[in-house]
Amino acid sequence: MEVAGKRVLDVPDRAELIEGLRLAMQRSTMWTVLLHHATASRAGINMTDAQCINLLVLDGPQTPGRLAQTMGITTGGAITAVIDRLERAGYVKRTRDPQDRRRVIVEPVPETVARLSSYFEPVARAAGDRLAALDDEQLQVLADWFQNWNAMMPAVIEDIQHLP
Repeated sequence: MEVAGKRVLDVPDRAELIEGLRLAMQRSTMWTVLLHHATASRAGINMTDAQCINLLVLDGPQTPGRLAQTMGITTGGAITAVIDRLERAGYVKRTRDPQDRRRVIVEPVPETVARLSSYFEPVARAAGDRLAALDDEQLQVLADWFQNWNAMMPAVIEDIQHLP
């Protein structure tokens, strides 16, 4: 397109821009899943176990029931198997709740989790480089987007779990 005798790039309309962002988000999700698969494989664990570690690092120690609920796996046998594997591999430990000795708390083992975290160093470095190139306003837009996105995801996951 030309404006005042100068060639300018065609600006997509809003619908095209939204569709382009949707596709970019779909691709980003794919790459994120593949990244987590690669790091979990490198660490010798499966993706569910790796995400349980991630959840414990992000939200702190918690009961097996809360861990199972957030991860969308059954309490009892399934979460016990995950915790058993992670404990054998040295990623978590079980402790008794000091307020209620009947309750078990699962907590990450920092030294072993640091080894898993080291596999994310290449992506952390790449993300840091990209973020450093943005101005404060752009960073704030991204921060707001991800905070809002993360806040709505539990409800979206619950909706998906209720689909036929």
